[in-house]
Amino acid sequence: MNEMSLLWRCTKNDYDISMSQSDEFLGRNGLSVGSLRLEGRAFLAPMAGVTDLGMRRLAQDFGAALTFSEMLDAEFYTRGDRQAAVRAQSAGINLHVVQIAGCRSQRLAEAARLAADSGAAMIDINMGCPAKRVTDGEAGSALMRDLDLAMQLVRAVVAAVKIPVSLKMRLGWDQAALNAPELARRAESEGIAMLTVHGRTRCQFYQGRADWTAIRKVREATSLPLVANGDCTSLDAARDMLRASGADAVMIGRAAMGRPWFVGQVARHIAHRPPFPSPSAEDRHVAAQQHYRTLLTIFGREKGMRQARKHLSAYAAHSQNRRADELRERLVRSENPAEVEALLGHLFEDERIAA
Repeated sequence: MNEMSLLWRCTKNDYDISMSQSDEFLGRNGLSVGSLRLEGRAFLAPMAGVTDLGMRRLAQDFGAALTFSEMLDAEFYTRGDRQAAVRAQSAGINLHVVQIAGCRSQRLAEAARLAADSGAAMIDINMGCPAKRVTDGEAGSALMRDLDLAMQLVRAVVAAVKIPVSLKMRLGWDQAALNAPELARRAESEGIAMLTVHGRTRCQFYQGRADWTAIRKVREATSLPLVANGDCTSLDAARDMLRASGADAVMIGRAAMGRPWFVGQVARHIAHRPPFPSPSAEDRHVAAQQHYRTLLTIFGREKGMRQARKHLSAYAAHSQNRRADELRERLVRSENPAEVEALLGHLFEDERIAA
């Protein structure tokens, strides 16, 4: 039995049956985005430094309907920057969504074409990133302060590709300028196929609670498929988020770290399907090990080990092992791949014994 066959081995038959009933499943639980037909309504959010290829593969394998690449700077991506190319990798991803950011229409259009030619199924334009290094360059959520420029970018990207183009935004720049509904209306008129709204302003960054009710104003402003994002940390939260926002789907970010299966669990929960049990310690061990090996492969040993630390810490944080804190410290400090794999074995093996 290979590594991937261990994943879902207790629940895969049920999952395959549910997916084989495609007409019924999609009619009740799917979502159309332009020409795409999605088998589910829970997505993995684009997160810089987090949603690498390894994490996206696992989230997809565990049932995420869509996974988004890390944000790509259009300037670097179109110039052939190696790190941007790594972030855009799609091997093993069925519906590859590439998120691009920038403030120059020509560069964004070029980036969209490059991604489409490389196999992307959808392009996502970032107008929600709050990071200062992004907004200082008039990209990300800074575009919510200049909707005319934002529409120039949208028009350029939509015209550049034949695949659907989506847009991710925040509620606005600050509480005095909650212009997400206006941006949504204008984006729909320019050919955007789907909208995602994070329920905070740029000036909130990630502080406080996401305001799901405020997203409903975007729902009232547009008929496009709408995705709610921000603080979806539990199955019940996902249901509450949909009810409060009126959205069609949820996007899950930080809550998926260390548990890439969570997006698939949410997809089943909001579809009113029988839940699948949390993966066993053995399956979680396989997932964490596979993720670690993927990072070393795509980034190389040194950078891959650095990239892996946040994920290793998160896997340990969700472990039931009594020694999880101790093992987490050793995992993030180790500079030896063989030692890391051995520590992962201890993390999950001890948990299995305790169970």
